[in-house]
Amino acid sequence: MKGKRSGTSTWLVTAIWGLNAVGLVGVLAGLILVNNKQPQPVSQPRALELSIAGTPSPTSPPGIRYLPSVTPNPLTTPIEAYNTPTPFVLPQGPRPIIIGYSVSGRPLEVYKFGQGERQVMIAAGIHGGYEWNTIALADELITYVNENPEIIPSDVTLFILRNINPDGDARAHEIEGRVNDHGVDLNRNFPENWQAKWDRDGCWDLTPTTGGSRPGSEPETRAVMNFLSSRQVEALISYHSAALGVFPGGEPWDEESVEFAKALSKVTYYPYPPIDTGCVYTGTLADYAVSLGAVAVDMELRNHRDTDFSQNLKALKVLLNWGK
Repeated sequence: MKGKRSGTSTWLVTAIWGLNAVGLVGVLAGLILVNNKQPQPVSQPRALELSIAGTPSPTSPPGIRYLPSVTPNPLTTPIEAYNTPTPFVLPQGPRPIIIGYSVSGRPLEVYKFGQGERQVMIAAGIHGGYEWNTIALADELITYVNENPEIIPSDVTLFILRNINPDGDARAHEIEGRVNDHGVDLNRNFPENWQAKWDRDGCWDLTPTTGGSRPGSEPETRAVMNFLSSRQVEALISYHSAALGVFPGGEPWDEESVEFAKALSKVTYYPYPPIDTGCVYTGTLADYAVSLGAVAVDMELRNHRDTDFSQNLKALKVLLNWGK
């Protein structure tokens, strides 16, 4: 739980630190602190706090503090986190294209790399702060591609939409961050196979959600629809977390998207076929992309904390070379 440490907790942290650093001298120092009842300031409070709270990902945004590192059940277990996200800024490189705004006026940013005729796309953050690590992954990929532009084939243009749900991301990095500021699950709001409500058996059901008042009712959804419909994106990965695997788009699953899912599973080791919880998915971005002629998948990271960067760098290469 979040809160201040007692004097006893300070002694424990100091003693543990001492054992790791200088052995018995550290323990004696801890005893002196308790006896004097005047604990000295800890020189690295964030590092100590993280060591007590759990093991963070090396790529975790600054200021995020996690409870003990366990892989959660994505259907039942929320991951607790504190703080709102740090805005992403690419120091040198392309400026983002603003394709629209959220309910509360936050921009939806797309980064473009390459000039080729074949267009491919990555989308992240559709479930906001609950799946914040997908946004962190998008930021890592943007940074990597910017520093290694040769990875983009000459005939390809790559679009990375880093955060579809900035309002949810700003609200909370836990279950309350999943929906937009209208309480809508944006991955249920696209017009393909849309339903306002759905059978919750086997589906995520930790807070009230809706598919919206109508297909494409949300400004975030319409921004993505307008972007996709005005381009010829051939392949799309929509990132999620956590742990269920790679879901081809289409209802029933599109055959080419199935092959795409298999290729991504092979390099990432995310499950394919994906784990079947009995949930029926409606109004998804991947289904909408397939309806426009793209191959598309929903792909889930292995937990709610890590970005799985090395695995997804391999997935990026599959995406960039798909259809050749």
